[in-house]
Amino acid sequence: MFMGKLLAQAALSEGKHVTWMPSYGAEVRGGTAHSMTKVSDDYIASPVVSAPSTCVVMNYPSLLKYEERVKANGLLISNRSLMNRMPKRRDIGILNIAMTDIASKLGNVKVANMVGLGALVGAKKIVSKNKVLLALAEMLKGKEGLLVLNRKAFEKGYKLGRRR
Repeated sequence: MFMGKLLAQAALSEGKHVTWMPSYGAEVRGGTAHSMTKVSDDYIASPVVSAPSTCVVMNYPSLLKYEERVKANGLLISNRSLMNRMPKRRDIGILNIAMTDIASKLGNVKVANMVGLGALVGAKKIVSKNKVLLALAEMLKGKEGLLVLNRKAFEKGYKLGRRR
């Protein structure tokens, strides 16, 4: 949820049109919670994303649920650390990153989402890196330790995304 909201905030600060729709429901109890974030230079008619051009999956149940929904020629970014199998699609770009392992080495597995967001921004350039970091600082105002850790995780992911 935080990843999608942060992307939306960064895009808004660039003057883009944005929708962010989180889905909490019963998934909060361990299922595949998700959020849909749309970023566009044009007006957005609906916040619903049925076939995303880019999808970040953080765990195996999410891979199973969302891999087939990614548009042809889209991009799937997966958290290799938590996969029972790798993505199978051949008509999309796939970026497998050990997000949880990277976050663990940084000291907190909870920043795996920032590794994923960094990879997304590095690979797709949807928003500028600087705007994401500014939005992150605003969202984590007063939590300096978390901010430093999240920045490091974002930077690691960004470098991996740029290599794509």
